[in-house]
Amino acid sequence: MESRGGFDPESDTTDVLPPPPPEVPPNVVPIKADPGQSSPPKKAAKPKRVPVARPGLARRGQPINLLTNHFRVAVRNVDDYFYHYSVSLKYEDDRPVDGKGIGRRVIDKLQQTYDTELGNKDFAYDGEKSLFTIGALPQVNNEFTVVLEDMSSGRTGNGSPGGHDSPSESDRKRQRRPYHAKTFKVELSFAAKIPMQSIAMALKGQETENCQEALRVLDIILRQHSAKQGCLLVRQSFFQNNPSNFTEIGGGVLGCRGFHSSFRPAQGGLSLNIDVSTTMIVKPGPVIDFLIANQNVRDPYSIDWAKAKRMLKNLRIKAGPSNSEFKIVGLSDLPCDQQKFVLKQRSGGNGDDIHTTEITVYEYFVKYRHIELRYSADLPCINVGKPKRPTYFPIELCTLVSLQRYTKALTNLQRASLVEKSRQKPKERMDVLTGALKYNNYDADPMLRACGVSINTQFTQVDGRILPAPKLKVGNGDIFIPMKGRWNFNNKKLIEPTTVDRWAVVNFSARCDIRNLVRDLIKCGSMKGIDIDQPFDVFEENPSMRRALPAARVEDMFERIKSKLPGAPRFLLCLLSERKNSDVYGPWKRKCLSEFGIVTQCIAPTRVNDQYLTNVLLKINAKLGGMNSLLQIEDSPTIPFVSKTPTIILGMDVSHGSPGRSDVPSIAAVVSSRQWPRISKYRASVRTQSPKVEMIDNLFKPSTDGDDEGIIRELLIDFYTSSAKRKPEQIIIFRDGVSESQFNQVLNIELDQIIEACKNLDEQWSPKFTVIIAQKNHHTKFFQANNPQENVPPVAPVCYAHLAATQLSQFIKFDDMSDTSSSHGGFSAAGGYSVPELPRLHEKVCNSMFFC
Repeated sequence: MESRGGFDPESDTTDVLPPPPPEVPPNVVPIKADPGQSSPPKKAAKPKRVPVARPGLARRGQPINLLTNHFRVAVRNVDDYFYHYSVSLKYEDDRPVDGKGIGRRVIDKLQQTYDTELGNKDFAYDGEKSLFTIGALPQVNNEFTVVLEDMSSGRTGNGSPGGHDSPSESDRKRQRRPYHAKTFKVELSFAAKIPMQSIAMALKGQETENCQEALRVLDIILRQHSAKQGCLLVRQSFFQNNPSNFTEIGGGVLGCRGFHSSFRPAQGGLSLNIDVSTTMIVKPGPVIDFLIANQNVRDPYSIDWAKAKRMLKNLRIKAGPSNSEFKIVGLSDLPCDQQKFVLKQRSGGNGDDIHTTEITVYEYFVKYRHIELRYSADLPCINVGKPKRPTYFPIELCTLVSLQRYTKALTNLQRASLVEKSRQKPKERMDVLTGALKYNNYDADPMLRACGVSINTQFTQVDGRILPAPKLKVGNGDIFIPMKGRWNFNNKKLIEPTTVDRWAVVNFSARCDIRNLVRDLIKCGSMKGIDIDQPFDVFEENPSMRRALPAARVEDMFERIKSKLPGAPRFLLCLLSERKNSDVYGPWKRKCLSEFGIVTQCIAPTRVNDQYLTNVLLKINAKLGGMNSLLQIEDSPTIPFVSKTPTIILGMDVSHGSPGRSDVPSIAAVVSSRQWPRISKYRASVRTQSPKVEMIDNLFKPSTDGDDEGIIRELLIDFYTSSAKRKPEQIIIFRDGVSESQFNQVLNIELDQIIEACKNLDEQWSPKFTVIIAQKNHHTKFFQANNPQENVPPVAPVCYAHLAATQLSQFIKFDDMSDTSSSHGGFSAAGGYSVPELPRLHEKVCNSMFFC
């Protein structure tokens, strides 16, 4: 590196010095520099890794003409800039505005009121903190006052039940006018400018640093377009308030069909991706009807009000008699005819005297508001007030408004119903998507017009190839080829069957014929080559424990097992009364896998047949160390790049809590291949991390003593010990669950951690890396151009990391978080609270495929 002025900041030599300082003035006393506090010289910035361009098009496989739900986009205005402004919204008293949805109304009013001062600019507003314009706003100081004159008061006057005073005659008159004006302060601060030229580069298939930011602006325009039509917005999906789009799925929940819409860069240029999307919404109508349906009870008096309180929080209602809209904050502690508040009334000729009376909410609405209440007396009231000033309404006066997203977990019946009712034939979906593009009429959007955006209305045609299915090797040397992405083991033996011995059956109140189940399992296992001994015993749950807490039920069951069995079992078959949503599942898995090192398989035997038992046996065989099948080429050195060079394959995924739970830790899982040159056996390493964080932060984790406690070291050592002490010279990483905006983070954050873990083991070791992003939840769909009635042939995905993360997320339930974190340690998240660490897997099962 050539240096000007004789000083090279990157040089290791010390004989070249910087120029001397100027003469020190006589009135200045020099201060000796503290060598311990001197700043080290800045290193040159490490070049960022970027995704590699596709080197070309392959030719293997059978060609097929396809149509895709991408519509080509042209952009004429590419020489201008998007200007990004940070939005600050405050009330008149400088309190920040925190209500969702109100921001769009304020910004719309701002644009109407100050159109001239804002240079007649169109806005793209994300509804929260960011606003974009094409070109700069004319003013340097962008502070404005906005008055909304149609704000719902959120109250029924000064004397709403539970408040501290009561309406006078004049208050009652104001009460009949449910709207009033509210003043807001709006400040727009310049944040950045984004060249629209980066969109032109995307049109050529060349992504630049600003490309994602520019496309984000275009996507915000799409969101704004739908918000102005009154749609429910869920990221880039939009749902209209149209009953024809609703479908009943039970439990007071509706499936709501809408559309996903986003701009996507592709090798062929920029395109608009439109797809059918589905979300779940709360069924609008009387609150009491929703609760009865949601809890599947006969009448209001059978409702579990603790569950109801959690379910209703933050939902919006319209409450009579004024029909004003409110957000639910909770329920009253007492029934309506017992919940009291102080009613203040003015008396005397001049109305200056205030008389207070303590009455119940029920009495207030019946006696003072003259409203007949049929069933609310014995039920809790809906609270729509503030923490220190509750405002109560009888529940029968409350109606849930439409288009409110349902964020709780669906039951299996709800999920099955939603899948069945959302199914569409390819041609039907194409017609729906064409209709959606015409309905939205994006070409008429003023902001898109200002960008010079025009959208082709035809599906994009692409060339595809159907790759040949891999041949699989099973028992007795048989070879078979999967058909249409599926394969089964009917009339086939497993290639490496295991033996099931020292095992028992545990039944958590599932209704089934256990004797016949065991008999059929042993018989089916024999047909697959698995030798299954008779179980040592069948442990039935004590009926008195059925209503106990899940952890207590599991603890009681293990005490019974320990009291009867001569030693630890190798395998436990666990029968559950509910599939997947069983509260016992998480505590049971944790007890078996973490505390005792016992392989377990949970089933809910509702419909037992040969296919069901075969699927169960495939899981059991893999968990106990057997192997179900191999790729035919796996035992011969013919897999390109893998067979002849020691190669480890990593699969990485992160499992997050449900959309409504931002306080539940995320679970990061990495699975790795072992016993090279085979690639069909894996093990997993799993950790907790801060909620909703997608980047895995425990890949490399140096401790205070210099050791690495991260995930990758654990997996690399396992590969080394299971692969004849060979270090991998190639590391192939399949990363699941990340969006395009996170690709660079995977390459420059996660990959850096993996390299650090390798260097920590051996400073001279430099394996080659290949990172492959596997996206399942994209909205790209393909249709056969010459036969749109039929689906495109499938290629099946592998998802071990996802399975491991999902299964171990059951180890931690948020309701038990304090117990978990206190007994197993934890670390602080960005929010300041402790994220509980997962209990480590027992050494007997840590190398197994427990996640199958």
